[in-house]
Amino acid sequence: MKNTASEGMREMPPPEFFEKRTQYLSGFMTAGRAERLRQVLDDRTRYMAVCLENIYHPQNASALVRHCDAFGIQDIFTIEEICRFRPNTNVVKGTDKWVNIRRSFKTEDGIAELRRRGYRIIATTPHRGDCSPEEFDIEAGPFALVFGTEHEGVSGRIADVADGYIRIPMWGFVESLNVSASAAIILYMLSKRLRQSGIDWRLTEDEKKVILFDWMMRSVKNAETILTKFDG
Repeated sequence: MKNTASEGMREMPPPEFFEKRTQYLSGFMTAGRAERLRQVLDDRTRYMAVCLENIYHPQNASALVRHCDAFGIQDIFTIEEICRFRPNTNVVKGTDKWVNIRRSFKTEDGIAELRRRGYRIIATTPHRGDCSPEEFDIEAGPFALVFGTEHEGVSGRIADVADGYIRIPMWGFVESLNVSASAAIILYMLSKRLRQSGIDWRLTEDEKKVILFDWMMRSVKNAETILTKFDG
């Protein structure tokens, strides 16, 4: 998980660069495997993203990565001002290969990165003018759901700049769920709504070419050595 927020700032090669190398690498895996990568990629989205603020428990970090992969969310943004985001490799089970993790080490930098990418910042908290996942306006534009620390939730700095707030309605004595459980419920509900809507939520063709190349690089053994023989 070496992705960083700064990656989006670097000048990217043209899509053809990735497309040609992807085609070459596909010759080193089964046709079924290559097709499976493309199928999963068709259901990926950047319309909805996840931002994790100072998540310190490895079990929760791992579960959150798995949730994002399961519900087709391509980008995870982390804010690691207080603690590092370190999923447990035995729990994450390789799902971190299929999502982009973009790290910020100051809250202000994380907020700025989300704004730069055009996201509405939606804090998951039951303490402000919130709405349920069923009521949340998914059509108002791309959004990043911010999940806070296991005990305190999102910080005041995030809550103060958020564009909206979302919470899971509860009818028992407990006021909140574990961050992993909360994320699973909210991501499932919003992902389902997104896919049933008329919103253009899918990745662009150029985005798919870049991500598919990255997935191929992670899937083919000795991919870097193999590409030294590519003459296209």
